[in-house]
Amino acid sequence: FHPDPIEYRRSRGLLDFQEQMGILIQEVVGLEVGNMKMPVFAGVAFSRCEMRWSPRIRHTDGMARLVLGLGTRAVDRTVDDYPVLVALEQPTLRAVQQPDEVYRYSQGNVDVIDLNQGQFDSIPIEEFLRRVGRKLPYMNKIFSIYRHREMLPMVGLMAQVEPSELVVTFDGLVRSDFPASLKTMLDLLESGLGEPVDVEFAHDGKNLFMLQCRALSLSSLAQRIPVPANVDIGDQIFSANRYVQMATSPNIEYVVLIDPRDYEKLPTREDMLRVGRAVSALNQILPARRFILMGPGRWGSRGDIRLGVPVTYSDISHTAMLVEIARQRGSYVPDVSFGTHFFNDLVESKIAYLPVYPDDKRVVWNEEFLCGSPNALADVAPAFADMEHVVRVIHVPDIAAGRLMHVVMDAEADRALAFLAPPK
Repeated sequence: FHPDPIEYRRSRGLLDFQEQMGILIQEVVGLEVGNMKMPVFAGVAFSRCEMRWSPRIRHTDGMARLVLGLGTRAVDRTVDDYPVLVALEQPTLRAVQQPDEVYRYSQGNVDVIDLNQGQFDSIPIEEFLRRVGRKLPYMNKIFSIYRHREMLPMVGLMAQVEPSELVVTFDGLVRSDFPASLKTMLDLLESGLGEPVDVEFAHDGKNLFMLQCRALSLSSLAQRIPVPANVDIGDQIFSANRYVQMATSPNIEYVVLIDPRDYEKLPTREDMLRVGRAVSALNQILPARRFILMGPGRWGSRGDIRLGVPVTYSDISHTAMLVEIARQRGSYVPDVSFGTHFFNDLVESKIAYLPVYPDDKRVVWNEEFLCGSPNALADVAPAFADMEHVVRVIHVPDIAAGRLMHVVMDAEADRALAFLAPPK
Protein backbone atom coordinates (compact mmCIF):
# COMPACT_ATOMS: atom_id res chain seq x y z
CA PHE A 1 0.00 0.00 0.00
CA HIS A 2 1.02 3.59 -0.55
CA PRO A 3 2.04 5.32 2.72
CA ASP A 4 -0.65 8.02 2.35
CA PRO A 5 -3.68 5.72 2.85
CA ILE A 6 -1.84 3.82 5.59
CA GLU A 7 -1.23 7.08 7.46
CA TYR A 8 -4.87 8.07 6.85
CA ARG A 9 -6.08 4.79 8.37
CA ARG A 10 -3.63 5.02 11.27
CA SER A 11 -4.72 8.57 12.16
CA ARG A 12 -8.35 7.44 12.29
CA GLY A 13 -7.79 4.20 14.18
CA LEU A 14 -8.72 2.01 11.20
CA LEU A 15 -5.58 -0.13 10.81
CA ASP A 16 -7.21 -3.21 12.36
CA PHE A 17 -10.36 -2.99 10.27
CA GLN A 18 -10.73 -4.78 6.93
CA GLU A 19 -11.37 -2.43 4.04
CA GLN A 20 -12.80 -3.36 0.67
CA MET A 21 -11.12 -1.43 -2.12
CA GLY A 22 -12.41 -0.82 -5.61
CA ILE A 23 -10.01 -0.54 -8.54
CA LEU A 24 -10.70 1.70 -11.52
CA ILE A 25 -8.86 0.87 -14.75
CA GLN A 26 -8.81 3.82 -17.12
CA GLU A 27 -7.20 4.25 -20.52
CA VAL A 28 -4.50 6.90 -20.62
CA VAL A 29 -5.59 9.91 -22.67
CA GLY A 30 -2.95 11.06 -25.08
CA LEU A 31 -1.04 10.52 -28.28
CA GLU A 32 2.12 8.69 -29.25
CA VAL A 33 5.15 10.85 -29.89
CA GLY A 34 8.16 8.74 -30.83
CA ASN A 35 8.45 6.03 -28.17
CA MET A 36 6.33 8.01 -25.68
CA LYS A 37 2.64 8.27 -24.92
CA MET A 38 1.30 11.32 -23.13
CA PRO A 39 -1.44 13.92 -23.11
CA VAL A 40 -0.45 17.18 -24.75
CA PHE A 41 -1.35 18.80 -21.44
CA ALA A 42 -3.24 17.82 -18.32
CA GLY A 43 -4.08 19.14 -14.89
CA VAL A 44 -6.51 19.61 -12.07
CA ALA A 45 -9.15 22.30 -11.69
CA PHE A 46 -11.14 23.53 -8.71
CA SER A 47 -14.43 25.40 -8.70
CA ARG A 48 -13.12 27.44 -5.76
CA CYS A 49 -9.89 29.45 -5.81
CA GLU A 50 -8.30 28.75 -2.42
CA MET A 51 -5.07 30.65 -3.10
CA ARG A 52 -5.60 34.21 -4.33
CA TRP A 53 -2.64 36.31 -5.42
CA SER A 54 -4.53 39.49 -6.33
CA PRO A 55 -7.56 41.40 -5.03
CA ARG A 56 -9.01 41.00 -8.54
CA ILE A 57 -9.35 37.25 -8.00
CA ARG A 58 -12.49 36.08 -6.23
CA HIS A 59 -12.97 32.93 -4.21
CA THR A 60 -15.58 31.74 -6.74
CA ASP A 61 -13.38 32.28 -9.81
CA GLY A 62 -12.02 28.75 -9.81
CA MET A 63 -8.42 27.71 -10.38
CA ALA A 64 -6.46 25.24 -12.52
CA ARG A 65 -3.00 23.71 -12.28
CA LEU A 66 -1.66 22.96 -15.78
CA VAL A 67 1.28 20.79 -16.82
CA LEU A 68 2.78 19.49 -20.03
CA GLY A 69 2.38 15.70 -20.32
CA LEU A 70 0.81 13.39 -17.77
CA GLY A 71 -1.10 15.17 -15.00
CA THR A 72 0.96 13.54 -12.23
CA ARG A 73 2.96 16.74 -11.80
CA ALA A 74 -0.23 18.73 -11.28
CA VAL A 75 -1.63 16.28 -8.72
CA ASP A 76 1.52 15.18 -6.87
CA ARG A 77 3.61 18.07 -5.59
CA THR A 78 7.25 17.86 -6.59
CA VAL A 79 10.41 19.55 -5.37
CA ASP A 80 11.75 22.40 -7.54
CA ASP A 81 9.17 21.89 -10.29
CA TYR A 82 6.02 23.89 -10.76
CA PRO A 83 2.70 23.68 -12.60
CA VAL A 84 1.18 26.83 -14.10
CA LEU A 85 -1.52 28.28 -11.83
CA VAL A 86 -4.48 29.89 -13.58
CA ALA A 87 -7.39 31.81 -12.04
CA LEU A 88 -10.13 30.86 -14.49
CA GLU A 89 -11.98 34.20 -14.45
CA GLN A 90 -8.68 36.14 -14.65
CA PRO A 91 -6.52 33.74 -16.69
CA THR A 92 -3.89 36.25 -17.75
CA LEU A 93 -3.37 37.53 -14.20
CA ARG A 94 -0.36 35.47 -13.18
CA ALA A 95 1.05 34.88 -9.72
CA VAL A 96 4.49 35.69 -11.15
CA GLN A 97 4.95 38.41 -13.74
CA GLN A 98 8.66 39.12 -14.29
CA PRO A 99 10.26 37.03 -17.08
CA ASP A 100 13.07 35.74 -14.85
CA GLU A 101 10.51 34.66 -12.23
CA VAL A 102 8.30 33.01 -14.88
CA TYR A 103 11.39 31.07 -15.99
CA ARG A 104 12.35 30.20 -12.41
CA TYR A 105 8.86 28.94 -11.56
CA SER A 106 8.31 26.88 -14.70
CA GLN A 107 7.95 23.15 -15.27
CA GLY A 108 11.34 21.48 -15.59
CA ASN A 109 10.41 17.87 -16.32
CA VAL A 110 7.62 16.11 -18.19
CA ASP A 111 6.03 12.80 -17.17
CA VAL A 112 5.36 10.33 -19.99
CA ILE A 113 4.84 6.61 -20.59
CA ASP A 114 7.92 5.02 -22.16
CA LEU A 115 6.39 2.56 -24.65
CA ASN A 116 9.65 0.67 -25.13
CA GLN A 117 10.13 0.04 -21.42
CA GLY A 118 6.43 -0.15 -20.56
CA GLN A 119 6.77 2.20 -17.61
CA PHE A 120 6.42 5.81 -16.50
CA ASP A 121 9.36 8.11 -17.06
CA SER A 122 10.26 11.71 -16.17
CA ILE A 123 12.29 13.57 -18.78
CA PRO A 124 13.88 17.03 -18.61
CA ILE A 125 11.86 19.27 -20.91
CA GLU A 126 14.87 20.30 -23.00
CA GLU A 127 15.68 16.64 -23.69
CA PHE A 128 12.00 15.96 -24.41
CA LEU A 129 11.90 18.77 -26.99
CA ARG A 130 15.06 17.51 -28.70
CA ARG A 131 13.35 14.10 -29.04
CA VAL A 132 9.96 15.27 -30.33
CA GLY A 133 11.05 18.27 -32.38
CA ARG A 134 7.94 20.01 -33.75
CA LYS A 135 5.69 16.94 -33.60
CA LEU A 136 3.78 18.06 -30.51
CA PRO A 137 0.43 19.80 -31.13
CA TYR A 138 -0.37 23.08 -29.37
CA MET A 139 3.30 24.07 -29.03
CA ASN A 140 2.50 27.75 -29.59
CA LYS A 141 -0.16 27.56 -26.86
CA ILE A 142 2.06 25.77 -24.33
CA PHE A 143 5.51 27.30 -24.77
CA SER A 144 7.00 30.78 -24.70
CA ILE A 145 10.53 31.80 -25.68
CA TYR A 146 12.86 33.03 -22.94
CA ARG A 147 15.54 35.06 -24.68
CA HIS A 148 17.70 37.89 -23.40
CA ARG A 149 15.71 37.89 -20.12
CA GLU A 150 12.47 38.54 -22.02
CA MET A 151 9.51 36.19 -22.40
CA LEU A 152 8.31 36.16 -26.02
CA PRO A 153 5.31 34.42 -27.62
CA MET A 154 5.92 31.64 -30.15
CA VAL A 155 5.14 32.90 -33.64
CA GLY A 156 4.63 30.23 -36.28
CA LEU A 157 7.22 27.45 -36.09
CA MET A 158 10.08 29.80 -35.19
CA ALA A 159 12.67 27.51 -36.75
CA GLN A 160 15.56 29.34 -35.14
CA VAL A 161 14.44 28.65 -31.58
CA GLU A 162 16.61 26.33 -29.50
CA PRO A 163 14.92 23.85 -27.13
CA SER A 164 16.81 25.42 -24.24
CA GLU A 165 14.92 28.69 -24.91
CA LEU A 166 11.43 27.19 -24.64
CA VAL A 167 9.56 27.56 -21.35
CA VAL A 168 6.20 26.04 -20.37
CA THR A 169 3.93 29.04 -19.70
CA PHE A 170 0.59 28.12 -21.36
CA ASP A 171 0.33 31.79 -22.35
CA GLY A 172 -1.34 30.92 -25.65
CA LEU A 173 -3.77 28.52 -23.97
CA VAL A 174 -4.91 30.93 -21.26
CA ARG A 175 -5.59 33.58 -23.92
CA SER A 176 -7.90 31.16 -25.75
CA ASP A 177 -11.42 30.09 -24.80
CA PHE A 178 -10.05 27.17 -22.77
CA PRO A 179 -10.27 28.81 -19.30
CA ALA A 180 -13.89 29.86 -19.94
CA SER A 181 -14.78 26.35 -21.14
CA LEU A 182 -13.18 24.80 -18.06
CA LYS A 183 -15.01 27.25 -15.79
CA THR A 184 -18.33 26.40 -17.48
CA MET A 185 -17.68 22.70 -16.91
CA LEU A 186 -16.87 23.29 -13.23
CA ASP A 187 -20.00 25.40 -12.74
CA LEU A 188 -22.19 22.70 -14.29
CA LEU A 189 -20.62 19.98 -12.13
CA GLU A 190 -20.92 22.09 -8.97
CA SER A 191 -24.55 22.80 -9.75
CA GLY A 192 -25.24 19.10 -10.29
CA LEU A 193 -23.43 17.91 -7.16
CA GLY A 194 -24.66 20.78 -5.03
CA GLU A 195 -21.19 21.57 -3.64
CA PRO A 196 -17.76 22.76 -4.86
CA VAL A 197 -15.84 20.26 -6.97
CA ASP A 198 -12.41 19.44 -8.29
CA VAL A 199 -11.69 17.60 -11.53
CA GLU A 200 -8.74 15.99 -13.23
CA PHE A 201 -8.52 16.43 -16.98
CA ALA A 202 -6.30 15.76 -19.97
CA HIS A 203 -6.13 16.98 -23.58
CA ASP A 204 -4.90 14.87 -26.48
CA GLY A 205 -4.40 17.76 -28.90
CA LYS A 206 -7.97 17.52 -30.24
CA ASN A 207 -10.36 16.93 -27.34
CA LEU A 208 -10.57 17.69 -23.63
CA PHE A 209 -11.27 14.66 -21.42
CA MET A 210 -12.54 14.82 -17.86
CA LEU A 211 -10.89 11.96 -15.99
CA GLN A 212 -12.36 12.41 -12.52
CA CYS A 213 -14.73 14.65 -10.59
CA ARG A 214 -15.18 14.73 -6.83
CA ALA A 215 -16.53 17.00 -4.15
CA LEU A 216 -13.95 19.39 -2.75
CA SER A 217 -14.79 18.25 0.78
CA LEU A 218 -13.19 14.90 -0.12
CA SER A 219 -10.17 16.40 -1.81
CA SER A 220 -6.73 17.33 -0.60
CA LEU A 221 -7.64 21.00 -0.24
CA ALA A 222 -8.21 22.39 3.25
CA GLN A 223 -11.66 21.71 4.57
CA ARG A 224 -13.71 24.60 5.81
CA ILE A 225 -13.47 25.27 9.54
CA PRO A 226 -15.59 28.27 10.56
CA VAL A 227 -13.95 30.91 12.71
CA PRO A 228 -14.93 30.02 16.29
CA ALA A 229 -17.50 32.23 17.96
CA ASN A 230 -17.39 33.49 21.54
CA VAL A 231 -13.59 33.59 21.84
CA ASP A 232 -12.84 35.90 24.76
CA ILE A 233 -11.59 39.24 23.44
CA GLY A 234 -8.50 38.96 25.63
CA ASP A 235 -7.57 35.71 23.87
CA GLN A 236 -7.90 37.13 20.35
CA ILE A 237 -4.54 38.09 18.85
CA PHE A 238 -5.33 39.31 15.33
CA SER A 239 -8.02 38.92 12.71
CA ALA A 240 -8.52 39.61 9.02
CA ASN A 241 -11.45 40.21 6.70
CA ARG A 242 -9.85 40.52 3.24
CA TYR A 243 -8.41 37.99 0.77
CA VAL A 244 -8.65 35.10 3.23
CA GLN A 245 -7.83 31.62 1.96
CA MET A 246 -9.04 28.32 3.39
CA ALA A 247 -6.47 27.09 5.91
CA THR A 248 -5.74 26.38 9.54
CA SER A 249 -2.50 26.72 11.48
CA PRO A 250 -2.98 25.07 14.89
CA ASN A 251 -0.59 24.77 17.82
CA ILE A 252 1.65 27.72 17.02
CA GLU A 253 4.40 27.98 19.64
CA TYR A 254 6.33 31.01 18.38
CA VAL A 255 5.38 34.27 16.69
CA VAL A 256 8.14 36.13 14.83
CA LEU A 257 7.06 39.74 14.32
CA ILE A 258 8.78 42.52 12.39
CA ASP A 259 6.56 45.53 13.00
CA PRO A 260 6.47 47.80 9.91
CA ARG A 261 6.76 50.84 12.19
CA ASP A 262 10.09 49.58 13.51
CA TYR A 263 11.35 48.27 10.18
CA GLU A 264 10.85 51.55 8.33
CA LYS A 265 12.93 53.36 10.96
CA LEU A 266 16.04 51.32 10.16
CA PRO A 267 18.65 53.78 8.93
CA THR A 268 20.62 51.68 6.44
CA ARG A 269 20.16 49.00 3.80
CA GLU A 270 22.59 46.80 5.73
CA ASP A 271 20.29 46.92 8.77
CA MET A 272 17.40 45.73 6.61
CA LEU A 273 19.50 42.94 5.12
CA ARG A 274 20.45 41.89 8.65
CA VAL A 275 16.76 41.57 9.52
CA GLY A 276 16.48 39.15 6.60
CA ARG A 277 19.44 37.16 7.90
CA ALA A 278 17.86 37.03 11.36
CA VAL A 279 14.65 35.63 9.85
CA SER A 280 16.69 33.05 7.95
CA ALA A 281 18.42 31.96 11.16
CA LEU A 282 15.12 31.69 13.03
CA ASN A 283 13.74 29.60 10.17
CA GLN A 284 16.42 27.00 10.92
CA ILE A 285 16.26 27.26 14.72
CA LEU A 286 12.54 27.27 15.49
CA PRO A 287 10.52 24.04 15.26
CA ALA A 288 9.16 23.55 11.74
CA ARG A 289 5.49 24.47 11.23
CA ARG A 290 5.24 25.58 14.86
CA PHE A 291 5.90 29.28 14.20
CA ILE A 292 4.45 32.04 12.04
CA LEU A 293 6.19 34.99 10.41
CA MET A 294 4.59 38.44 10.50
CA GLY A 295 6.20 41.37 8.74
CA PRO A 296 5.85 44.44 6.51
CA GLY A 297 3.63 44.27 3.44
CA ARG A 298 5.96 42.77 0.82
CA TRP A 299 7.94 39.78 2.10
CA GLY A 300 10.78 38.98 -0.29
CA SER A 301 11.30 42.45 -1.74
CA ARG A 302 14.32 42.51 -4.01
CA GLY A 303 14.50 46.04 -5.38
CA ASP A 304 13.25 48.52 -2.80
CA ILE A 305 13.74 46.49 0.37
CA ARG A 306 12.08 49.22 2.43
CA LEU A 307 8.82 47.66 1.26
CA GLY A 308 9.47 44.31 2.91
CA VAL A 309 12.03 42.01 4.50
CA PRO A 310 14.55 40.80 1.86
CA VAL A 311 14.28 37.01 2.09
CA THR A 312 14.03 34.12 -0.33
CA TYR A 313 11.83 31.06 0.00
CA SER A 314 14.60 29.05 1.69
CA ASP A 315 14.68 31.69 4.44
CA ILE A 316 11.01 31.11 5.35
CA SER A 317 10.49 27.50 4.28
CA HIS A 318 9.73 26.08 7.74
CA THR A 319 7.06 28.57 8.79
CA ALA A 320 3.45 27.46 9.13
CA MET A 321 2.13 30.79 7.93
CA LEU A 322 3.28 34.02 6.31
CA VAL A 323 1.48 37.20 7.38
CA GLU A 324 1.93 40.50 5.53
CA ILE A 325 1.08 43.57 7.62
CA ALA A 326 -0.24 46.64 5.82
CA ARG A 327 0.02 49.63 8.16
CA GLN A 328 -1.80 52.81 7.22
CA ARG A 329 0.39 55.86 6.53
CA GLY A 330 -1.84 58.91 6.78
CA SER A 331 -4.66 58.19 4.32
CA TYR A 332 -2.55 55.68 2.36
CA VAL A 333 -2.52 51.90 2.94
CA PRO A 334 0.41 50.21 1.14
CA ASP A 335 -0.21 47.24 -1.12
CA VAL A 336 0.65 43.75 0.03
CA SER A 337 2.40 41.34 -2.32
CA PHE A 338 0.08 38.35 -1.77
CA GLY A 339 3.29 36.37 -1.39
CA THR A 340 3.98 36.65 -5.11
CA HIS A 341 7.77 36.71 -4.69
CA PHE A 342 7.54 33.02 -3.83
CA PHE A 343 3.84 32.30 -4.35
CA ASN A 344 4.37 28.97 -6.11
CA ASP A 345 6.64 27.81 -3.29
CA LEU A 346 3.99 28.72 -0.70
CA VAL A 347 1.37 26.77 -2.65
CA GLU A 348 3.55 23.69 -3.13
CA SER A 349 4.65 23.69 0.54
CA LYS A 350 1.13 24.38 1.83
CA ILE A 351 2.30 27.44 3.78
CA ALA A 352 -0.74 29.56 4.63
CA TYR A 353 -0.71 33.21 3.56
CA LEU A 354 -2.70 36.07 5.08
CA PRO A 355 -2.67 39.87 4.67
CA VAL A 356 -3.55 41.81 7.84
CA TYR A 357 -4.63 45.45 8.12
CA PRO A 358 -4.15 46.45 11.80
CA ASP A 359 -5.56 49.97 11.36
CA ASP A 360 -8.90 48.70 10.07
CA LYS A 361 -11.34 49.27 12.95
CA ARG A 362 -13.27 46.13 11.99
CA VAL A 363 -10.40 43.76 12.81
CA VAL A 364 -8.59 42.64 15.94
CA TRP A 365 -4.98 43.64 16.54
CA ASN A 366 -3.81 42.78 20.07
CA GLU A 367 -1.08 45.37 20.46
CA GLU A 368 -0.34 44.39 24.05
CA PHE A 369 0.34 40.75 23.17
CA LEU A 370 2.16 41.34 19.89
CA CYS A 371 4.25 44.36 20.85
CA GLY A 372 4.26 44.23 24.65
CA SER A 373 5.21 40.60 25.31
CA PRO A 374 8.78 39.75 26.36
CA ASN A 375 11.12 39.30 23.40
CA ALA A 376 12.83 35.87 23.32
CA LEU A 377 15.12 36.70 20.38
CA ALA A 378 18.31 36.84 22.49
CA ASP A 379 17.53 33.44 24.01
CA VAL A 380 16.59 31.77 20.72
CA ALA A 381 19.15 33.40 18.39
CA PRO A 382 21.78 35.19 20.53
CA ALA A 383 23.83 36.13 17.44
CA PHE A 384 21.04 38.56 16.51
CA ALA A 385 20.35 39.98 19.98
CA ASP A 386 21.27 43.43 18.64
CA MET A 387 18.14 43.31 16.45
CA GLU A 388 15.69 43.07 19.36
CA HIS A 389 14.36 46.56 18.62
CA VAL A 390 12.93 45.36 15.29
CA VAL A 391 12.73 41.53 15.37
CA ARG A 392 10.40 40.20 18.04
CA VAL A 393 10.16 36.50 18.99
CA ILE A 394 7.20 35.66 21.21
CA HIS A 395 7.21 32.28 22.94
CA VAL A 396 3.46 31.83 23.19
CA PRO A 397 3.27 29.25 26.06
CA ASP A 398 5.34 31.51 28.32
CA ILE A 399 2.96 34.42 27.78
CA ALA A 400 -0.29 32.44 27.67
CA ALA A 401 0.09 30.12 30.67
CA GLY A 402 0.89 27.05 28.57
CA ARG A 403 -1.66 27.72 25.84
CA LEU A 404 -0.77 27.95 22.16
CA MET A 405 -1.91 30.13 19.28
CA HIS A 406 -4.32 28.75 16.70
CA VAL A 407 -5.19 30.43 13.40
CA VAL A 408 -8.43 29.60 11.58
CA MET A 409 -9.00 30.98 8.09
CA ASP A 410 -12.42 30.71 6.43
CA ALA A 411 -12.37 31.78 2.78
CA GLU A 412 -16.13 31.44 2.34
CA ALA A 413 -16.80 33.95 5.13
CA ASP A 414 -13.64 35.93 4.23
CA ARG A 415 -12.66 35.89 7.91
CA ALA A 416 -9.59 34.77 9.83
CA LEU A 417 -8.81 34.77 13.54
CA ALA A 418 -5.69 34.01 15.57
CA PHE A 419 -6.48 33.16 19.19
CA LEU A 420 -5.08 31.52 22.31
CA ALA A 421 -6.37 28.12 23.43
CA PRO A 422 -5.07 24.85 24.92
CA PRO A 423 -2.99 22.63 22.60
CA LYS A 424 -4.97 20.49 20.15
